[in-house]
Amino acid sequence: MTMAKVLLIDDESGFLEVLSKRLETRNLSIVTAPSGEAGLKALGKDHALDVVILDVKMPGLDGIQTLQLIKKDFPLAEVIMLTGHATVETAIEGMKLGAFDYLMKPCDIDLLVQKVQEAKEKKAKHEEKIVQAQLKEITSRMA
Repeated sequence: MTMAKVLLIDDESGFLEVLSKRLETRNLSIVTAPSGEAGLKALGKDHALDVVILDVKMPGLDGIQTLQLIKKDFPLAEVIMLTGHATVETAIEGMKLGAFDYLMKPCDIDLLVQKVQEAKEKKAKHEEKIVQAQLKEITSRMA
């Protein structure tokens, strides 16, 4: 399996720096963004991003608002919600809006890496289905 390319969105710069270093040592390619707005711009620029790890509590666009915009503009992006201020309601809302999973801060790094790999596999399967559907459409036009 190829290296997952991950976008990490969190307003806490220290957390962003530490987590990105820890994930890079586990063979993940990391792009960071300090806000929901910056994260959306990063997704718009880099279509090779596989998974978004998104903080829930942020000033400006919070995690739920950012998730809604990601799912609207980049429907294949898989999003893992991360928070230190988890409530069951927010977790349920995030999952209903299409989040791949929801983890508490501080989370176990190996569990997070496992979730990133699972999310990347899910995205790859969706992309493969789209390619197959496009091929089928092209071949049916040629027949």
